[in-house]
Amino acid sequence: MNPSQEQNEASLHAVDYWQVIKNRYGVILLTLLLVFMTASVITYVMPKKYESYATIEVKPRERTIDPLGGVMRSSGPTMTAQFFGTEFEKIKSRKSLARVIDGLNLVNKWGIDREMVLRILKGIVNTQNIRGTDLISIRVRHTNKEDARDITAEVARAYKAYRTELEGRSVEIGINELKKAVRGQEDKVEERRKILTTISRTKDIIYRGDISFGGQSGLDEDQEANYVLEMYNQLEGEKMQLESQIQSLLKYDSQQLLIYASGLDLPDNIIKSLYPQYLELKRQINGLKASGLGNRHPTIISQNRIVEGMKKDLEEGVVNLRTRLQGQLEMAKERLAKVEIKKTESKKDALERNIDTQDYVDAKRDFETDLALLEQMKLKLITEEISEGLPNETIVVHDDPVISDSPVSPNVTLNLVLGAVVGLVFGVGIAFFLEYLDTSVKSLEDVEMYLQVPVLAVIPKDVGVLHKQNGMSPDAEAYRILRTNIEFNRKNPEDNTITVVSGGAGEGKSTTLVNLAYICAQGGYTTLMIDADLRRPRLHTFFDINNSVGLTNFLTTELMLEDVILQTPVDNLYFMPSGILPADAAGILNSRRMSELIQDVKQRFDLVLVDSPPILGVSDASVLASEVDLTMIVVQHRKLPRNMLLRVKQAVENVGGHVIGVVLNNVDVRSDSQYQYYTSYYTYYAPAESQIGPPVGTTAAGAQQTATADSTSKETDLY
Repeated sequence: MNPSQEQNEASLHAVDYWQVIKNRYGVILLTLLLVFMTASVITYVMPKKYESYATIEVKPRERTIDPLGGVMRSSGPTMTAQFFGTEFEKIKSRKSLARVIDGLNLVNKWGIDREMVLRILKGIVNTQNIRGTDLISIRVRHTNKEDARDITAEVARAYKAYRTELEGRSVEIGINELKKAVRGQEDKVEERRKILTTISRTKDIIYRGDISFGGQSGLDEDQEANYVLEMYNQLEGEKMQLESQIQSLLKYDSQQLLIYASGLDLPDNIIKSLYPQYLELKRQINGLKASGLGNRHPTIISQNRIVEGMKKDLEEGVVNLRTRLQGQLEMAKERLAKVEIKKTESKKDALERNIDTQDYVDAKRDFETDLALLEQMKLKLITEEISEGLPNETIVVHDDPVISDSPVSPNVTLNLVLGAVVGLVFGVGIAFFLEYLDTSVKSLEDVEMYLQVPVLAVIPKDVGVLHKQNGMSPDAEAYRILRTNIEFNRKNPEDNTITVVSGGAGEGKSTTLVNLAYICAQGGYTTLMIDADLRRPRLHTFFDINNSVGLTNFLTTELMLEDVILQTPVDNLYFMPSGILPADAAGILNSRRMSELIQDVKQRFDLVLVDSPPILGVSDASVLASEVDLTMIVVQHRKLPRNMLLRVKQAVENVGGHVIGVVLNNVDVRSDSQYQYYTSYYTYYAPAESQIGPPVGTTAAGAQQTATADSTSKETDLY
């Protein structure tokens, strides 16, 4: 095969695929219908499922403000890339779903064991993150719409309780560990205190509360110096305390300010006694409201007036308290400045006496450092305990589940569309699989490749008997092509006896012979048809001729040839019926008289066409193939496998016959587009009845004279 042929074959692949679909469209439609009906039945019998959903927001524990004046802090998990995946697993965890089972009493309600209920819940509970948000959608599908809603709501509640329990447990563990650390630090501070006391007693050193780094001891054995230092420290502490109190009063808002001010132990602090009364009165008002009294009830109105008055008194008390503290701070600063002068004067003498007290200084520094750390740890512990008591909603339900009125499963539209698509895919697959398994003749190339003989003509499907139709029929052009190809493919012009064979019954052999004989007779050939199918003769039915006398009578008796050959209504067309069917058809055909018959009609007629039974069924056709000059094989399109056609050709060649070619019969040109260019020319080039020309090799005028002379001569010879 040359490269151009390979390229042509490759370019036809897409057309071939479409051709397969067209040829097998019945299988495709049947498969599509079966799969579609199966999908419909399955969809119909599938139980209806209803879906209910709840939308919740899951977030880490919020950042809170240290109530003792510290910086902002955060606790709990953070929003990592795996956050939602982790939460999904928590929602469907055994512990969380166990709460759902217990909360709805599903074991008794469904009447199955706990493990089975748990597996069912894991299968019907679905979670997903709503795209672009921090929200989680919990969806439950169930055959009972009420159960779907109840399970969804219970899953959300169980998850919230489970997550709260986990967070509380984590915080509790942290607080317990912090308490252990505080106790350990207290023991350490106590040890430091004992060491400091021992050094102080040993060296007769008076301890003072501040600590000086950089080598200054801050110690003095002189009573006056110690007194000055104590006074200075006391005044400095008072000043710092006043500054802290004033800063706190300025920093807190109204509610926190009242709480803080009520805790100050200062003279003339009316807030300390008034604020509890204010809170108690508010609780009484809330109790009255809870008992059913409205905001416009006289009692509520009067109580609210009292509360407003007390609130104004508290606010005035806070302002007065801040003013008094500011005045005390100024006085403390003045006294501190005076004492600082005395402390500076006595410090020089004290330093000279305390050079040898470095051990005491180190012990004092260690003690006060550990003491400061202990105070920080206690402050942290208090902060954590207060923060734990503050409300912190980490799970918020935004959409509560409701009962769904329409089922979400099965999805009828989707199932039917998928059924149609799957059916179409399966149908196309089955079509190509059947095409792969089909080894019948599908194209001219198949015939020429496997049989090594030419295709003489392509006969369209459903071609009728031409001599009963109008001579203008386009189908006649296919037989004119067949007549022409026979003329040019026979090597010897004297080879004018042709038997028409086929591999099996019903391939259109007899119809092909009758139509070919009619076309040849129209073209001026004196044509004889011999019905040698002594099994199931059919040629006489095409002309409504009696079949009682014919070939078998001639072969078995002494009848003359003129007694068994009949003139048909068609000019130049003669017919020899089969006669009475014999018991041994092959024996009658394989006789000297049959050979003499062939030789006789060969001389009398321009063309002799012999009909035969299927060659693969009986031996009659092989006998006829050995007697005549040529054998023409009729092959029905897409019927017999290729190996059967090889056997047909071999059966002819094994008896010495010569295959002139193949007629590809009953081709559905509407589905097999590769043949359309044959039949599309039939209509365009089909001549009118008056334009039908003479046999090949003669002129029009000469053909008419030859036809008339031959007809007269043959009739004279026959009769």
